[in-house]
Amino acid sequence: MTNNVALVAGARGIVGSQLVKTLLHRGWEVIGLSRNASSHPQNIPLVTVDLLDAKHTARALQPLSKVTHIFYSAWINAENWTEMVEPNVTMLRNLVCHTAMISSLKTVSLIQGYKVYGAHLGPFKTPARESDPGVAGAEFNAAQLAWLSDYQRGRAWHWNAIRPGVVGSALSGNTMNLALSIALYASLCKSLNLPLRFPGSEQTWRSIVDYTEAGLLAEATVWAATSSAAENQAFNVNNGDVWRWSELWPLIARWFGLECAPPVRLSFQQMFKDYQPAWRELARRHRLVETDILQVNDGQFADFVFSWDYDMFGDGSKLRRAGFWRMQATDDMFFTLFKQFRAARIIP
Repeated sequence: MTNNVALVAGARGIVGSQLVKTLLHRGWEVIGLSRNASSHPQNIPLVTVDLLDAKHTARALQPLSKVTHIFYSAWINAENWTEMVEPNVTMLRNLVCHTAMISSLKTVSLIQGYKVYGAHLGPFKTPARESDPGVAGAEFNAAQLAWLSDYQRGRAWHWNAIRPGVVGSALSGNTMNLALSIALYASLCKSLNLPLRFPGSEQTWRSIVDYTEAGLLAEATVWAATSSAAENQAFNVNNGDVWRWSELWPLIARWFGLECAPPVRLSFQQMFKDYQPAWRELARRHRLVETDILQVNDGQFADFVFSWDYDMFGDGSKLRRAGFWRMQATDDMFFTLFKQFRAARIIP
């Protein structure tokens, strides 16, 4: 057992859920934060808190004086990027300020992404490196880190910023699970006797992308939270390889026993709505755990990913040079996730 006590904001999300598992496996005491949920799949204690409300946050966190590490992967959506800045900075600020006042805080780990490089705006400089200059415009990840690094100055604890690519996870019911969207699409294609047609443009088909397996991400995050080499540093965290969809998609098709077809712009959101009756029948026939495909995944994030008609990858070498060595073959990551979806009877 360790004396480390983790407070995980976003403990039920695609990043936080795996992080909780990894921390527990390593003997940490783990406490989750939630705005609504009363329980967690890993049976960790959950503190119900509205991080937008400073007074409510202070009351809810008062008993948590043993916390040593904050892992922050929570976020709140809004109509546009500008409107997302203020509430997301407020949530982080309320959590960190109140926790630091009542505990012997050691580290705050902030989960970010390639948006800090302007990836959400269009073509950007690749490979993205942690030393790249900032991008003008409103973006909450960058605003959060600007506040955190400024607030930390002169204090005994440290921060680190973790920047994954698209995360590969076995978590069901999360809209940001790209691997699950692909698995649902492939399962529909197989049942309808259709080839696995690539759902993006010719430019997307040729673009270079990287991925981050959720277990690798969790291990890298815990490493950064406990390593002196990571103090007040940002790290890209990816599997360590890069792919073009034109290489990866045929392998995915082959795994499902499907023919691969040329690119056509398709919407996962619309397909999943259109094929709700087909999925219900498929789920009934194969005794799947969920008969409503939209409850498994709504396809929104997949549409976002397949709209990228430009390269989307970062340089992950800083992390390895600092001392975290694990790597993951991305094709094997997808195949392992597909097997897990089948074993859990999420897909046939």
